[in-house]
Amino acid sequence: MELRSAEAVSSRLLGLTQRSVSEDLGCRRGEFSRKHYGSVELLISSDADGAIQRAGRFRVENGSSDENTDYTPGTWHRTDVHLENPEYYTRWYFKYFLGKVHQNYIGTDSEKNPFFLSVVLSDQNNQRVPQYHSILWRKTGTQKICLPYSPTKTLSVKSILSAMSLEKFEKSPREIFHPEIQKDLLVLEEQEGSVNFKFGVLYAKDGQLTDDEMFSNETGSESFQRFLHLLGDTITLKGWTGYRGGLDTKNDTTGTCSIYTVYQGHEIMFHVSTMLPYSRENKQQVERKRHIGNDIVTIVFQEGEESSTAFKPSMIRSHFTHIFALVRYNKQNDSYRLKIFSEESVPLFGPPLPSPPVFTNHQEFRDFLLVKLINGEKATLETPTFSQKRQRTLDMLIRSLYQDLMPDLHKNMLNRRSFSDVLPESPKSTRKKEEARQAEFVRLGQALKLKTTVRGDTPATLATASFCKKEPWESQSFCSNFPHEVVCADSWGQSLLVSTDAGILLIDDGQPSVQVFDKTLQIKQMHVLEALDLLIARTDKGKDSRLLVFRLSAVQKDIETKQMIRSKYDCRENKLERTKGCHLYAINTHHGSELRIVVAIRNKLLLITKKYNPCNSLTSSSLLSLPESPVDEFQYIREICLSDPPVVMTLVDGPTGDSDNMICVAYRHQFDLVNESTGESYRLHHVEANKVNFVAAIDVYEDGEAGLLLCYNYVCQYRKVCPFNGGSPLIQSSAYDFHFSWNQVPYAVVCAFPYILAFTTDSIEIRLVVNGNLVHTAVVPELQLVASRSDIYFKATAAVRGSSHSSSKEMSSRSSPQTPTACEMAECPLSSSEGEISGKNLYKIPLSNLVGRSIERPLKSPLTPKVITTPTSSGVTSLPVTHSLSLSRMEIKEIASRTRKELLGLLDEPIPKMEGAQKQKKAPRRQSDPKQGAVRSTSSDRLISTSFESFSESRHLSTSSDPDTVANREESSPSSYPFHLTSLYDEDIIDLK
Repeated sequence: MELRSAEAVSSRLLGLTQRSVSEDLGCRRGEFSRKHYGSVELLISSDADGAIQRAGRFRVENGSSDENTDYTPGTWHRTDVHLENPEYYTRWYFKYFLGKVHQNYIGTDSEKNPFFLSVVLSDQNNQRVPQYHSILWRKTGTQKICLPYSPTKTLSVKSILSAMSLEKFEKSPREIFHPEIQKDLLVLEEQEGSVNFKFGVLYAKDGQLTDDEMFSNETGSESFQRFLHLLGDTITLKGWTGYRGGLDTKNDTTGTCSIYTVYQGHEIMFHVSTMLPYSRENKQQVERKRHIGNDIVTIVFQEGEESSTAFKPSMIRSHFTHIFALVRYNKQNDSYRLKIFSEESVPLFGPPLPSPPVFTNHQEFRDFLLVKLINGEKATLETPTFSQKRQRTLDMLIRSLYQDLMPDLHKNMLNRRSFSDVLPESPKSTRKKEEARQAEFVRLGQALKLKTTVRGDTPATLATASFCKKEPWESQSFCSNFPHEVVCADSWGQSLLVSTDAGILLIDDGQPSVQVFDKTLQIKQMHVLEALDLLIARTDKGKDSRLLVFRLSAVQKDIETKQMIRSKYDCRENKLERTKGCHLYAINTHHGSELRIVVAIRNKLLLITKKYNPCNSLTSSSLLSLPESPVDEFQYIREICLSDPPVVMTLVDGPTGDSDNMICVAYRHQFDLVNESTGESYRLHHVEANKVNFVAAIDVYEDGEAGLLLCYNYVCQYRKVCPFNGGSPLIQSSAYDFHFSWNQVPYAVVCAFPYILAFTTDSIEIRLVVNGNLVHTAVVPELQLVASRSDIYFKATAAVRGSSHSSSKEMSSRSSPQTPTACEMAECPLSSSEGEISGKNLYKIPLSNLVGRSIERPLKSPLTPKVITTPTSSGVTSLPVTHSLSLSRMEIKEIASRTRKELLGLLDEPIPKMEGAQKQKKAPRRQSDPKQGAVRSTSSDRLISTSFESFSESRHLSTSSDPDTVANREESSPSSYPFHLTSLYDEDIIDLK
């Protein structure tokens, strides 16, 4: 077996395809262009005589691409389509706070502006990861962060506000005990925007150039009717009880029918021009313009060939509409072509259009269009026109609420203790009184949650959305039950070279690990450069730290021949001179003419280079001609002195590579840029915070120009950096510079364009590079990022609990607010063994899935072929279950009226026990009322029936439990992937098998 493994490793390493290392790193670091999201143009409309009528500046997205780009035109992946900042992740108060015991505080900052703070201790996604979720409500908006939970250290309000950069107060925060505060805070959260949308649909015939002509079309063509049927379903307005989007549902004053749909929990009403009232006397069709002209987003369906006169946004007289989606239908190939116009103040939003922007799959087109429009309206709310109005409204609401509460400061409503513990233990004398207050607090919160859901403003997602598509961040099991502690690692082909407490191991999927170095060699940092036949490593700590360089071919030979396992003493010839005492090093990510290494020794930087030689590639002739030790191929260039030892270093390549290369270093409270040629330092960014946790400075290259993603504390900021000009860098703030905040402080950040991933101790937060918008959050217990230079490898714990049953005494003993309740504890897969077994597994997220294009890689594993079987607890394979909206609004209200009685404690019959509730089967779903109209129900659209069944079945839980927990338990996520990052209603569930 060992011989076969060695031979396999040998053949695998010798058979590596010839590729540049910069190819992998270029994809990961982000060779991107904002041209994918359009360019700003001045658009002018004219009448039939050629006279200019109106003009405006819009960003035009037509899916065209530069011929020189390195990706294949026409490629488009379904996984690129994501809702940005989805409400089921961003509406924290509804999701984590409402209906649960939590704390709310009131205070004023140093400028006498009132603020509110809400804190809850919740178990993230039933994964036994208790965290503090905190929301700071201020006039400028809301700030949300997660803080780790420690059973031995109680978190204080002061420490939370300090983490939110709020440390000076005019009045210290005091706790609000009144349960009615939940209503007001829910209103504050609803100012972030509606979860439902209304979009305009304007029909334009071929040759129509003015809005009066377009709005005067009484009927549409057959292709337009098919397009409307694709968007949604025709519903009768009179008596409609769903989201109406401003249309009259009583007297038919806005027409008799409309188009309606539900997409991933969002109700959407379309204002169709041909369905709105038409007036022969009114040429301007004011009634139609009143609705469509006041929509933020409008779809324009234009007839005619591509060569005919195209639509321009300036043809429409509307100061409110910011986004136009131009749709053309081609009868010859039954396809739709899409073009997007966005007012120039609208921030970038995705998904980017494919090239060419032609869709032959109508369902994919529908999904793409709806996601694009939803993301577009959310982005428009960030423009000054809308954001200033929202800030004024939020400021007014906060001040009004503050004035209502402060007179009751001395009437036992507010806690007069300053900086009290977030979740204090109650004294025995007042415990009963406190439990009664908490029960009333939870009762009112759950009633508000149900009322919000009935109203249709629930920030929820479809429970089975994960079955519809494979997400790019889905991981694969790489190594099960890995027993060693991982220090660092890097990819070697399809294998992983890992530094552990037992030495350096070479691991491949499903195969026994191969010892490469023994445990006397403690490597703290490494890079595997296959194209250069190099392994670079930093060993030990303190004075004994050194930088070592090895030939991969020599390491491979040792593995192949089994001659020896190298120790620390066998590597004396591999030490680079002058690197003694180094505590950090960095290499350039794009290897052009030379490899550059910057080594940090206290506050000194050593620049070392290796001249690139074409014969260094992995060929049989070069392996025979090169000496074993590559130390002599490196040369010392210069030494640069800094004021302090660097914490983070990144090499930034200049466009010429001559004298414009830079080094980004982080220390103290700042990021600096250092000129490699002169050693001069320039301030890039100063961090205004008492404590700075530097995470990373990631170099990205936009259209060949360098930029940096500066990550520290909760912040990630993009800064565009131009080449050195006359000895100094041109650091300029541009319209493309942006910053965003992570929900939790990461310890590592990985850029895999178009995504940027933040790794914390128990979660992966995935956002988009171009705008920082959130697309997914996954909870991963005991997460450790292992390697990310190429494919992403991480280590996580898979917990299996032998018994899920707890006695009533155990449940009652957990009623303390400092401990998650029994219904909030982890619900893990059952095993036949008793007790709890914890195993650390290695998982892999392929880079090619994230970057959306093919990375040239060998297909075969370095070890022998194997068969992997995934055991299940029952031995029966589960099939995906699809859900549809089969309940009418009236039936939903009937269910809500019954469950409301249970919430308020008005039922005569006793409440069943939780154990019995968990064993109950779901009742068959009833058919919808035909009078309400046929509503489109696809596997990616429907959530409300599933949500309400979950609500109705979770009423028999105690009032201190989450009403949505049962819904999460009843849904399973079958997948061929052992680590499946999926989204369920109100929670995310990760399956670690």
